[in-house]
Amino acid sequence: MKRLAFATALLATPAFADGELKIYHWFDYIPQELVDKFTAETGIAVTIDTYDSNEAMLASLKAGKMGQYDVAVPGDYMVQIMGNEGLLDSFAPTDLSNFGNIDPKWVDVPFDPGRKSSIPYQWGSTAFSVNRDVYKGDIDTLAIVFDPPAELSGKINALDSQGEVLALGSMYLGMPQCNSDRTQLKALSDMLLNAKTHWASFGSDTAKDVLVSGDAAAGMIYNGFSARARAEGANVEYAYPKEGFVVWMDNVVLLKDAPNRDNALKFMNFLLVPENAAAVTNHAAYTSGVMGVEPFLDDAIKNSPENNPPASAPAGEFIAVCDEPTQKLYDAIWTNLKK
Repeated sequence: MKRLAFATALLATPAFADGELKIYHWFDYIPQELVDKFTAETGIAVTIDTYDSNEAMLASLKAGKMGQYDVAVPGDYMVQIMGNEGLLDSFAPTDLSNFGNIDPKWVDVPFDPGRKSSIPYQWGSTAFSVNRDVYKGDIDTLAIVFDPPAELSGKINALDSQGEVLALGSMYLGMPQCNSDRTQLKALSDMLLNAKTHWASFGSDTAKDVLVSGDAAAGMIYNGFSARARAEGANVEYAYPKEGFVVWMDNVVLLKDAPNRDNALKFMNFLLVPENAAAVTNHAAYTSGVMGVEPFLDDAIKNSPENNPPASAPAGEFIAVCDEPTQKLYDAIWTNLKK
């Protein structure tokens, strides 16, 4: 786990009169300047530890990290899992003066109806990108990563993320998520094990870097990471495959037993200011769940092909939350794939 020490933010606030805030966050997902701004405005010293998958975050919290962090930034399905497991605290909309800035379509969400424990952070999609210098053929199918052409075999990075890999694999085979049919699940497992023979690596936090460096010629990737790889000079194209792709929303959640609950709410309220939400979008290249960000967005973000799918693109799917017996079957598939 990487630890980011925000020295500039800490030094800006002698004596730390207004306390601290401890955040559990994804890698490279918030600009340093925005953290510094929060500290300058509130006097709150910020510490951030990072993780590289929803599952890693959950496992870490359950292994003893609860009570050490104030907020975390899980994906949609993980918010629901954490809520079901009693890991989240709740708040009232009136606790956040900027609650009304949330885009209405992201308020009554199935994973946190009415937003009682979370606020939207960023949303986007997960599919794959291909280096067009290496492969010039059609990329409108998930076969590119699960049954790749010869040009890409052995040059593919898979995300180290159970939810997304298994969801994309299910889409490729045309089967529903949270499927308990043992025959179909065996077919999914067999397909993934065969696909793995064509993969060079598993990596989520490195998904952008391996495309930029050329260590991978294709890879599962978050759409914002693909946009950033392109901005850094990689000749990559992001795909919206015909079988489907994952749509996700990351959310800032208030953790149960947060040691600095009031400061956590101040931070959540800060992120609901349009200019601040836009700063995250300009850094991460995804899409905000806050209204009024448009005047603050960079043109490159507004016009990004990764954020503007073609009219022919299919609808994306959120990762489903399975019942416990079914989830154990998927856990077994993932464990076997990672051996």
